[in-house]
Amino acid sequence: MPSTVLEVNNLNTWFYTNRGIVKAVNGVSFDLKEGECLCLVGESGCGKSVTALSLLRLFDSPPGKIVDGSVKFEGSDLVHCSSARLRQIRGKDISMIFQNAQSALNPVFTIGDQIIEQINVHGHISREDSRARARELLQDMSIPEPERTLGMYPHQMSGGMKQRAMIAMSLSCNPRILIADEPTTAVDVTIRAQIMHILHELKARLNMSIIFITHDLSLVHEIGDRAAVVYGGRVMETGTVEDILKNPSHPYTRGLISCLPDISTDARRLPSIPGSTPNPLELPDGCPFNPRCHSVMEICHSSVPAISYISDVHSVACHLYNEGKDGK
Repeated sequence: MPSTVLEVNNLNTWFYTNRGIVKAVNGVSFDLKEGECLCLVGESGCGKSVTALSLLRLFDSPPGKIVDGSVKFEGSDLVHCSSARLRQIRGKDISMIFQNAQSALNPVFTIGDQIIEQINVHGHISREDSRARARELLQDMSIPEPERTLGMYPHQMSGGMKQRAMIAMSLSCNPRILIADEPTTAVDVTIRAQIMHILHELKARLNMSIIFITHDLSLVHEIGDRAAVVYGGRVMETGTVEDILKNPSHPYTRGLISCLPDISTDARRLPSIPGSTPNPLELPDGCPFNPRCHSVMEICHSSVPAISYISDVHSVACHLYNEGKDGK
């Protein structure tokens, strides 16, 4: 059985602003196995990206602060470890593909300089070997003329090329864990297919663990082994991709799946989940999904649901499965 490489327990990341406390991540727990792809799924604003940034403490502090929880990796708690230790881990053991390549890449340095710098920081090899490694990575990303691309600045590249260059940079030190934050959002369908193929191939060839963040359930089906459905900064449901897509248990998960287009029907309008994601400054009491839930009960307005296990690998946080425990 694959070993656990990352264990996140009751992670809480809050931002202290002039308007109040933004509870962006509010008790997230999950684990990641070796060679596994775990998808974090949910609408925009539900806390997926802040969860990913919190794993490596990449948010601004202040105003952000991890107020509770732990992130265990190779015997270290990344929440409380020193900044020096965290710098050793970032980019080398755990690497991240950011959502917006345009803002993530430095506009005043060439692509080659940025990849080579990361290799040198963690690899301690000669600049000639670093350059050869960078050229090889760009070639692996199917970027034409990799030697010429090393001398290009980000503004000289298309959106798809920048995204693939950032993937190359994230893979430069052969990380054990790759965090991919919506890596296909800003690219066209052809580039999206290329990026997904690259991630598939890397996962199979290097036995790399991946945390894949997306709002697109079709991508979950394409690349994921397990999925965690996130809403209001909490994990609503966790299970294998087959469990989530074929046997969804939480009303929010069912709502997301019902919004997928279905060519077998002649409906002119896609269904939607009523309402919108909650303001993290004013999260509702109880279950965060209760204002939008068609199965809402009285207890949902006052009590946060506990985790119920439908099977050994499928869990859900919903009072519909806690009726015996709640006495309802």
